Amino acid sequence: MTKTTIYVQYAGREVKMDDVEKQVKQYWKADGHKLGEMKEVIYYIKPEENGIYYSVNDDEQKGRVEL
Repeated sequence: MTKTTIYVQYAGREVKMDDVEKQVKQYWKADGHKLGEMKEVIYYIKPEENGIYYSVNDDEQKGRVEL
């Protein structure tokens, strides 16, 4: 498999998606879940709102990560 790196760039800022994924996993674990229970994560990138919204396992957990 080819390694892929994704960056979100907006208004002079740059955020690596790997860092966003790490934060989402930390939030998931802090909420009492195990990483093995995480089956699907959907990201909604909204640079105009300075954030990336996410949904885990069909809305089992939702949240926002700052850009």
